[in-house]
Amino acid sequence: MTVLHVVFKVAGAEYVLPAADVLQMESFTGATPVPGAASHVAGLVQVRGRVIPVVDARARFGLPPVERSLDSRVVVAQLGPRVVGLLVDSAREVLKLDPQQLKPPPSLVVEGARGFVKAVAQVGPRLVMLIDFPRVIGEETLDGDGQR
Repeated sequence: MTVLHVVFKVAGAEYVLPAADVLQMESFTGATPVPGAASHVAGLVQVRGRVIPVVDARARFGLPPVERSLDSRVVVAQLGPRVVGLLVDSAREVLKLDPQQLKPPPSLVVEGARGFVKAVAQVGPRLVMLIDFPRVIGEETLDGDGQR
């Protein structure tokens, strides 16, 4: 049984999220900064009448910022009752993955990626990484109570 995943790129690397968790993908036209928000929070955007926080994947992964382009996307995903956007370099593909293709990441990746990568899969010549969405968006930054 294969599961559909949305593929997105950050700094040339390919990551996936289960398509069932993704509500939509939107072009990125800028975000409204939030005073006092964590440095990886790009700000707030309006998506179909809803205001949602957006986490900058590059900042979260400790990568240098780049000029946003027409390819930049906000992957809007649902996490329980929350809806959060993830700002990525590009996202335009879905991929079917067999759960057996997903393998635990090598220990070096686990240490370097701060637990952001849950699994890796070989898809032909490509390597894609399944992200731990709650950890990447930093659930604690969205609670509003300031606790970390």
